[in-house]
Amino acid sequence: MRRLHALPLALPLALLLPLMLAGCAGERARDEVMFGLGRAPEPAELARIDIDVTPNGDGLPEGTGVPARGEIVYREQCASCHGANGEGIRPSPALVGRTPAAGHVFALDPGAPQTIGNYWPYATTVFDYVRRAMPLKNPGSLSNAQTYDVVAYLLAANGLIAPTDSVTRTSLPRVVMPAQRFFVPEYRSVAR
Repeated sequence: MRRLHALPLALPLALLLPLMLAGCAGERARDEVMFGLGRAPEPAELARIDIDVTPNGDGLPEGTGVPARGEIVYREQCASCHGANGEGIRPSPALVGRTPAAGHVFALDPGAPQTIGNYWPYATTVFDYVRRAMPLKNPGSLSNAQTYDVVAYLLAANGLIAPTDSVTRTSLPRVVMPAQRFFVPEYRSVAR
């Protein structure tokens, strides 16, 4: 049996690799010229959409929320879909409720309501979601102060903070959600 040497195959690959790498670097510039699509966003445009909040609170804006003010905003902006007391109005989910208890195996009972009080792992996620996606008919329309207020109201309604407590960018990440221990941190969101 003849023995094949690696050199004949390795040589063409060694010669092609620099060309391939150079092609990748120039690909973006070539696409912009070829297609003429898009433009680089302005910093202000990026700032408007760079609003994600991590579980540890990175990304939370300045502000303070209190349950009493949050109840007013909730009644005006949220109750028509989620009910006067957060009980949910189909198809919108319930937001308030601690039953089934945190730690309930939701996969075995898909009909169980997944509320802020029994299912959500982080209070910062509540802020992130409300600010980004609510109210449904006008997402992103709440100010940071209104968002903090609604989150404070929902946390108090679920018994997770006292009705007289306030939430801020430093206190919100410290709220321990009952279901937090049942979630596994996703490795890409831990290190930011």
